Amino acid sequence: MNITYTIRNSLYVNLTNHCTNRCEFCVRESADSPYPDLWLERDPTVDEVMADLSSYNSLNKFGEIVFCGYGEPTCRLYDMLDICKKLREMTATPIRVNTNGHASLILGEDTPPLFRGLVDCVSVSLNAADPITYNRICRPRFGEDAFPAVVRFAREVVRYVPTVVLTVVRGTIPEEDIERCAKIAEDIGAKFRVREYIG
Repeated sequence: MNITYTIRNSLYVNLTNHCTNRCEFCVRESADSPYPDLWLERDPTVDEVMADLSSYNSLNKFGEIVFCGYGEPTCRLYDMLDICKKLREMTATPIRVNTNGHASLILGEDTPPLFRGLVDCVSVSLNAADPITYNRICRPRFGEDAFPAVVRFAREVVRYVPTVVLTVVRGTIPEEDIERCAKIAEDIGAKFRVREYIG
């Protein structure tokens, strides 16, 4: 199973296929995904992830290490942070986490402080400017609680992580909603990025 994979100069860690969203635009729903086969037979153990990471000649050659696969990495938050801690002892390569922002809902606790000192960048998939649109296109397991939790997570995690980026996918919401999302990012002190749709 593909625990890690590379895209350009980044090394990606595929921790799980579990996700609390079923986004209508998600690449894993597409038969023409440009990425390797990221469907896992099971969640790899921390030891298996570290063995895979250690198989590379040098982690320092990568521009960043990114927790991102076909699932939501914070579904395994404590394992992910344990791996981050071990990576900190092995390399100075920056660590990024791509997340839907549901960590605190998943764990039932305040999770942003746990990222301090272990993660350099958190990229939060905002994907909508309001709860109704978010529920329609992201179809979250947490229902109406999801969107406010995503915004709250982003607002809090900027206190603990050097770089926080809120993202949306072009073509899934109107341009005026993209502007509203950019304003949300600005208001909480995060950066903003529009990702291109991969169908």
